[in-house]
Amino acid sequence: MNSGILLVDKPQGITSHDVVSRVRRAAGTRKVGHAGTLDPLATGLLVLGLNSSTRLLTFLVGLDKTYEATIRLGVATTTDDSEGETTATHDASAVADEAIDAGVRALSGPISQVPTTVSAIKVNGRRAYDLAREGVEVELKARDVTISEFSVHDRRTAEVVDEAGRTVTVRDLDVRVRCSSGTYVRALARDLGAGLGVGGHLTALRRTTVGPFGVADAAVLEGIDVAPALLPPTAVAERLFPVWRMTADETVDLGHGKRVTVGIDDTAGPVAAVTPSGDLAGLVEVRRGQAVPIVNFPSDEVSA
Repeated sequence: MNSGILLVDKPQGITSHDVVSRVRRAAGTRKVGHAGTLDPLATGLLVLGLNSSTRLLTFLVGLDKTYEATIRLGVATTTDDSEGETTATHDASAVADEAIDAGVRALSGPISQVPTTVSAIKVNGRRAYDLAREGVEVELKARDVTISEFSVHDRRTAEVVDEAGRTVTVRDLDVRVRCSSGTYVRALARDLGAGLGVGGHLTALRRTTVGPFGVADAAVLEGIDVAPALLPPTAVAERLFPVWRMTADETVDLGHGKRVTVGIDDTAGPVAAVTPSGDLAGLVEVRRGQAVPIVNFPSDEVSA
């Protein structure tokens, strides 16, 4: 198998592009892409596609994600995480648990969120983080996201020394966040701290799920053996979409671009078109009872 979806447990300290580069070398192919980046600070599930299965990545990017994270209350930074410079330090010892819980509830459900300044969002054709590094002031527009779960699982206090040499008490929160695509957990940390009046930033982040895929099933990057770790495109598509199991004649007709009547209801989203031999022929929409191709897989990978 030279095409499929690869789940990788990204280690801390490297970029998502670094992971792609290593997988390219290990798999012996240049055609490798990923469905959503993780910052160097973050660890956890990175979903990659190899060869023709990169065509599936578009449909994986928008899936909900789950994160385990640690938020430090009492310190604000330029990047909203521990890799940035400290901009303000406040003693957080007086912040009550009830206030924290209220702040978490206020940031749950459908919310409007301003992405962190050092993000990959493009501003006038350039990445926001590149502009920020050059000292250009970046103003990003708020976006609507959905926080399905924002829960606190542990609370600790710690002492840090601020820029003036004073020892102040901060509070660390271990949290779980389940959210829609496009959510910035760093921004949640920033906004929670701001709402409590003490500032906040992210000190650890781990992505544990992307849609139905979990980090427990991911391969370790060090010494990765790509082929046995690949998920077949059919198996991935069947977990994400309704399935149309074609006959041999339907497989041939669809491959020739003919209109094919489908015995399922019209759909607003993709349907996995699967051949009798179990190959993924492509993704289709069903309109007025007929299959309309969205994306096809190479004919040499598909057999009736």
